[in-house]
Amino acid sequence: MKKNIGNVLALYPTPAVVVGTEVNGKVNWLLVAHVGIIGHDRIMLSMHKAHYTNQGVKATGRVSVNIVNEAMLERADYTGCVSGAKTDKSGVFDYHTGEGGTPIIDESPLTMECEVVDNYETDTFDNFICKITATYADESVLNDKGKPDYGKLKPVLFDMPGYTYLRTGDVICKCTSLGKKLKP
Repeated sequence: MKKNIGNVLALYPTPAVVVGTEVNGKVNWLLVAHVGIIGHDRIMLSMHKAHYTNQGVKATGRVSVNIVNEAMLERADYTGCVSGAKTDKSGVFDYHTGEGGTPIIDESPLTMECEVVDNYETDTFDNFICKITATYADESVLNDKGKPDYGKLKPVLFDMPGYTYLRTGDVICKCTSLGKKLKP
């Protein structure tokens, strides 16, 4: 028998990312763990309205989404602990400017550069709908077909119920391989 535990959001874990944008002419970073896929070329970044970074995302219409690995986790976590309104976070990561004008973290193994196409606002969150304009990946995290290999990438995952970071797990099997066995 299942127990009703209320209206609990239970779609975790999600990948931890650091978003980058410019706020008032200065690069700013923010750890974001509320991310979602809404198509093959669009993602959503759900960010509390109180975040200073939101001002830059709204003003520039551009944002980078940098996948966090364990090597950069301490600094990524820091960007979520302090406000850019009070602390200059521009020097937390070495970065360069991507083709679309967003700051890209040099050590992030995979970064998506995005254009904001909409903002679905709720009472407390800006939910930025972003079109992916470019994806940059270290060759070391690509498979032999040039696609991201998450076994090599090993993104850090965020678990809201436990408020913890998790390591990426092992591969179970290829998608559709199990279901095919059930076909008559």
